Amino acid sequence: FATHIAKPGNVAFISQSGAMCTSILDWSLQANVGFSSFVSIGSMADINWGDIIYYLGDDPKTKAIAIYMETIGDARSFMSAASEVAFTKPIIVIKPGRTEQAAAAAASHTGSLAGSDDVLDAAFKRCGVLRVNKIREVFEIVELLGKQPLPRGNSLAVVTNAGGPGVISTDALIGSGGQLACLGDDTMAKLNDLLPSHWSHSNPIDILGDATPDTYARSVELAAMDPACHGVLVILTPQSMTDPSKTARGIAEVAKKVGGAKPILASWMGGQGVTEGREILDEAGVVTYDYPDSAAEMFTYMWKYSLNISHLYETPRWCAEMRPDQAVDVIIANAQSEGRTILTELESKQILSAYSIPTVQTVLAMTAEEAVSAAESMVLPTERVVLKLNSTSITHKSDVGGVKLNLSGPEQVRNAFLEMEESVCKRFGKDAFLGVTVQPMVNMKNAYELIVGASPDSQFGPVMLFGSGGILCEVFKDKSLALPPLNSNLAHIMMEDTKIYRALEGIRGNDSIDMTALEKLLVNFSHLIMEKWQFIREIDINPLLASSEGLLALDARVILHDSTHMDVDGEMSHIVRPAIRPYPTEFEQHWETKKGKVVLIRAIMPEDEPLIVDFHKRISEESVYTRFFNNIQYKERVNHNRLIRVCHVDYDRDIALVVLDGDKLKDDNKKIIAAGRLTKRHGVPVAEFSMLVADAYQGQGLGEKLLRELVERGRAEGLDAIEAIVLPTNKTMLHVSKKVGFQCVYDMDEGVVKTIMNLREKHNSSGPADLQHRRFTSLQF
Repeated sequence: FATHIAKPGNVAFISQSGAMCTSILDWSLQANVGFSSFVSIGSMADINWGDIIYYLGDDPKTKAIAIYMETIGDARSFMSAASEVAFTKPIIVIKPGRTEQAAAAAASHTGSLAGSDDVLDAAFKRCGVLRVNKIREVFEIVELLGKQPLPRGNSLAVVTNAGGPGVISTDALIGSGGQLACLGDDTMAKLNDLLPSHWSHSNPIDILGDATPDTYARSVELAAMDPACHGVLVILTPQSMTDPSKTARGIAEVAKKVGGAKPILASWMGGQGVTEGREILDEAGVVTYDYPDSAAEMFTYMWKYSLNISHLYETPRWCAEMRPDQAVDVIIANAQSEGRTILTELESKQILSAYSIPTVQTVLAMTAEEAVSAAESMVLPTERVVLKLNSTSITHKSDVGGVKLNLSGPEQVRNAFLEMEESVCKRFGKDAFLGVTVQPMVNMKNAYELIVGASPDSQFGPVMLFGSGGILCEVFKDKSLALPPLNSNLAHIMMEDTKIYRALEGIRGNDSIDMTALEKLLVNFSHLIMEKWQFIREIDINPLLASSEGLLALDARVILHDSTHMDVDGEMSHIVRPAIRPYPTEFEQHWETKKGKVVLIRAIMPEDEPLIVDFHKRISEESVYTRFFNNIQYKERVNHNRLIRVCHVDYDRDIALVVLDGDKLKDDNKKIIAAGRLTKRHGVPVAEFSMLVADAYQGQGLGEKLLRELVERGRAEGLDAIEAIVLPTNKTMLHVSKKVGFQCVYDMDEGVVKTIMNLREKHNSSGPADLQHRRFTSLQF
């Protein structure tokens, strides 16, 4: 329906609404804004967000991606593509549907399901996508990210010649998640020397209405140089003694001096009188806004984007040991064979224990006398016990009188059992009462009640929850959501996003809880979810007691998917798969080298970055050259930004294996001795392989073993072909490639050997012509 063509630019705009496209296009022509791509995609019947994001990620003309999104579609495809592209190109999304009514309208418009908006926020945060709330903010933040550096924190200094705009910008800053910078004593002393005695003496820095252009420039420079300041907002109101144009020139010079270390934003308030000043700032790369509250919010958006990206690729502080426990499978299988979807509390706790989550001692008692005997052997008579209903049909025990606390003697235990049995059987029938569990009455000093849980989202699959627990958890609604799996960093971020986190750190004389232990519990819980998502529909620990003495799961609830709704292949097709592919524990295997040494082969983890750094210390210059076609220096090879790409792997996109010198998953002395990778092409079922073996371990069959493993993984992924480029002088790699079954063709024009293996069953070979037209991308290891 558009009547004009978009002007050229470096921002791609994609919309599920055609009318939104025409409106943005009309605005862009007036505002002189250009686009690298301008696409209306509607209901996306034959394409998904992953396809589009990958395409624009590869497009050299596109520097940023702006999206109007109504529904997510294939969540895993979106997450995979966005997490890769967002690291180099900002992805800004405006997604309506924060209210239930708007979500319903969006769903009816596109004909797709809409998931929880809170889950969507968690998903965007996980893959580095920045979500904004207003249409104008999409292009404002794109412009800002293109002109100013990312802040390293959320502390902003505000320099203004009027008090009112400074207050307004402060409200907007704090309300959007930022904070005012606490200026240091040295900065305050210099400002006191520079400014009149009645300046504000705080941040916002009110330099008063008669401030000269030089005073403005010097004040902004001092604020920008303060270590506690992560960015500066300069506000100018046109007063009789103000020179907006000359002041703008001074700010432009300061921006050059700062040299891109910190973002500088400006709000030249007014109309025609400040137009020239705005133009001067725009030419200098200082983005200007009509109103200071908008500028403050844009700074916070910048910080959130920076934070998301940095958190996404931080190296975790410790490595989780992932070991599926067969006892869990037995418990689930027994419940399914009985036609049950609700596990008992005892079964639920056994599952938690299998994943190293501490649980309170729990004993099943089918009769009153068994309950008394269990209580006496446990703590009586010196301590107290708790009786809880054991049932496969009732999940919320407190609601039906199924919890009896503070029982101090045999008679109280016996009477509590009989009362519970009579009450439950009378209301729900005898089948609802399957005895009780007996537990010690736990009294952890100054303990906090937390909740840890997971449930499915209609689009993103399993979603984890953490927050304040207990019987009032649904009243306080202090919670944080995240998509599993987690590592130590992501677990800590999840904890920080709750209000109770401050209490867990220790307040009012109470000691901090063991934060590392809580991180590990969340990580282990996330692995439980990822490994059993096809069976477990809902699971929660409530309450989880947390104090300086430790962590303890007092109660647990597990609900399974209904196994009676399976398709012809034995799969439950109605279950939504996780949005992030689980870590492939099935890749783990032990293998013996030609010299009889047992090594461990497994998929790479983000936690392996220090091991990769050490690995490169043991690579010779010759091996580096034959692998990278260049003598890349050690410092460049182990740069964190480069190793991000190596260690942080989306296994829906790439397959990366490492070989460790040792047969244990957790070993403080372990070292990586070889690495191999399959990097999938965007849009085609073809992948490149890359490999590197430490010099001291070459000639032991590691290269051939790794390549054969990569071929098998590629075949399992449904690839049509695997290929690579090899230097003609790399005789060993060529020999291994041919031995595994690759065809090798010398390219005279490029002076390299191109290797390929066709994995398609109906075609056993790929002629030289197929190789000549392949485009090979850069490899990772």
